[in-house]
Amino acid sequence: MLLTIAVSGYRSLRELILPLTRLNVVTGPNGSGKSSLYRSIRLLASAAQGRIIGSLANEGGLSSTLWAGPESFSKGMKSGDVPVQGTVRRERVSLKLGFASEDFGYAIDLGLPQPGRSEFNRDPEIKTETVWAGEMIRRSNVLAERRGPLVTVTGDKGNRDVVLSNLPPYDSMMMQASDPRGAPEILELRERMRGWRFYDHFRTDSEAPARKGQVGTRTQVLASDGADVAAALQTIREIGDVTALDQAIQDAFPGGSVDIRISDGLFEVVMHQHGLLRALRSGELSDGTLRYLLLVAALLSPRPPSLLVLNEPETSLHPELLKPLARLIAKASERSQVIVVSHAQVLVDELSQQPDASVFALRKELGETVVDDVDAPAWTWPKR
Repeated sequence: MLLTIAVSGYRSLRELILPLTRLNVVTGPNGSGKSSLYRSIRLLASAAQGRIIGSLANEGGLSSTLWAGPESFSKGMKSGDVPVQGTVRRERVSLKLGFASEDFGYAIDLGLPQPGRSEFNRDPEIKTETVWAGEMIRRSNVLAERRGPLVTVTGDKGNRDVVLSNLPPYDSMMMQASDPRGAPEILELRERMRGWRFYDHFRTDSEAPARKGQVGTRTQVLASDGADVAAALQTIREIGDVTALDQAIQDAFPGGSVDIRISDGLFEVVMHQHGLLRALRSGELSDGTLRYLLLVAALLSPRPPSLLVLNEPETSLHPELLKPLARLIAKASERSQVIVVSHAQVLVDELSQQPDASVFALRKELGETVVDDVDAPAWTWPKR
C-alpha cells in the first residue's frame, strides 16, 4: 500500500505531500487542483511504462506543466501587504514526483534540457531517479540511483555497482535498468506501478463502444474506455464475485438484473428493469445507467490492482446512484487501495464514513493548491 504521495512543481501543486490510507477521497471546488493531483499520479505511473516524456509532451511540454508562481512566498505576499512577484531563483527548474510504500519508495526529477543539444528542446530531461527500501529515503537504504546518464545499484556487500553509464536523458531507468539479476528491485517496482489502474473517461455517448456488441474474450481488467464491459461482466460471473455483482445491481436498481446476450461471438449487455416487459439493450440504456454498469465492471474486477484511481466517477450519474456507488467503492477498497477524486458532496460524505477513509479537501491559496488539517508525512527529495 502507498503511504505517501509527493508532487513538486506540477501545475498548481507547488509542493504537496499527502499521507494515504486504504480509501482516499480528494475533493474541493472547481479549480482547486483535483485534476492536477489526478494527472500527477497518472504521470508518475507513466514512468513505469516508458511514457513520461511523451505524456508531458501531450500536456504541452514541461514549460506548460510547471508551477507558474514564484519559487517561494514571502510573509508579505501571504499577508497581502506585498504583491505576488517573482523572486530570485535558488533552486533548479524541476518537476518532481514520488511515492513511498510499505516496502519501496521511488522519486523522479525532470528538468529543462541543455540548450543546443538537440532540436527536441521541448522534451524535458530525466535528471535523477531513486529507488529506496522502506518509507523514508536515507543514504543507507538506497537500492538504485540514476544521476544523469549513470545508473548504480547497491550490491550484496553494500557496494555501488554501475549497471548503466550512458542512459539517455529521455529514458527512465525503470525501463532500461530493470535486470532481474542485477536490479530485481527496479523490476519488481516497475511491474507494480504498471499494475496501477486509472479510470476517468468512460464513453457513454450514442456511438460509445460499450453500447455495441463486441467480440468477447475473458476480460479480468476492464479497458479504460469501457469498450469490453460485456465481456468483463461475464468474466465476473464466471470467475469473480457473483454475489457482489448481483448486490451492486440490486442496490442501484431494485428488482433489476443484468445479463449478457451472445450472438455469433459478440457480447452485449442487456438489462432487466422492474416494471418493463422486455430487457433493454446497451444501446437503449441512459448514460447514467451505462456508466454505473461500467463502474461495477471496473470495481469488481477479478484481478484487483494494488492501486485504483477514479476521477469524478459521479459524472452522468443520477443523485440516487451516488450512495450505491459509494458502497461499491468501499467494497473495492477491501481488495485494492483506492483514490477517488470527486466534487459530489453526497459521494464524499458517504465515503468519509468508512473506517479506513481519509478525505483531502483541496483549496487554492495564491494560486497554489493546499490542503488543510492534514499533517504532511516526513519526505525528502533526492538531490541532483
